[in-house]
Amino acid sequence: MIELTSLETVEGSSADHDVVLFALSTCPHCRHAREYLDKSGVSYRYVYVDLLDGDEQKAVLLASERYNPNHTFPTLVIDDDNVIIGFKESEYQEKLS
Repeated sequence: MIELTSLETVEGSSADHDVVLFALSTCPHCRHAREYLDKSGVSYRYVYVDLLDGDEQKAVLLASERYNPNHTFPTLVIDDDNVIIGFKESEYQEKLS
């Protein structure tokens, strides 16, 4: 389970998985990822990496690097072992159902 103080929580009707989204506030693909998760009723945690500063940003980038060394966004981590890089609705649906 990813533990970072910077993560915001969105409560949904389904909490079957531990879902973490690493995103950028200005990224349209990241916005689509959040919209999909919201529409699907999935509980998830997320962080906008570009809105963090200094050590806090470094800590989040270091944590996300474990899942996506290229630091591309969005990066969705499901149950700490399934990683989807980019917004791929069919993969989101498959892994979260």
